Amino acid sequence: MSTLEPKPPAPFHPAQVIASWFGVGRLPWAPGTWGSLAALPFAWAIAGLFGPRALLLAALALFLLGWWAAGRVVRLSAAKDPGSIVVDEVAGQWLALVVTPPSAVPYVAGFLLFRVFDIVKPWPARWIDQHVGGGLGVMADDMVAGFFAATALLLLLLLMGRPLA
Repeated sequence: MSTLEPKPPAPFHPAQVIASWFGVGRLPWAPGTWGSLAALPFAWAIAGLFGPRALLLAALALFLLGWWAAGRVVRLSAAKDPGSIVVDEVAGQWLALVVTPPSAVPYVAGFLLFRVFDIVKPWPARWIDQHVGGGLGVMADDMVAGFFAATALLLLLLLMGRPLA
């Protein structure tokens, strides 16, 4: 690699730390799933201590921070969406859980629903994934998946008669 070619930021660069969600994105096999799992205790703490609005605000704030961090990592690595970037899964997972208070069964359902929508990428998530580049493209398709997962989780909770956030 010549000195003129872009290279990823150092592992301890703030953008890399945020984009990989403190290194979780470097775990082997299915980093997106690890990122979604790592999001759960943070979501539980935020929603439990401060309520669902705080979790929504945290998801939106992390979306903006992740946009910057993922954009920097993408730009310097010259890859469209490096697997080590999982901050998008964290923000999307938080968004998916906004509709429920912290509780084991709804959180497991929210995790599974988010992973399905993140993998399947229904429209417009797939379009965003294919046509929007940089940090925005990395982050936005997961936020759409989080919105779909939140909607499905809300419907499931209503059908089950479970309490809503």
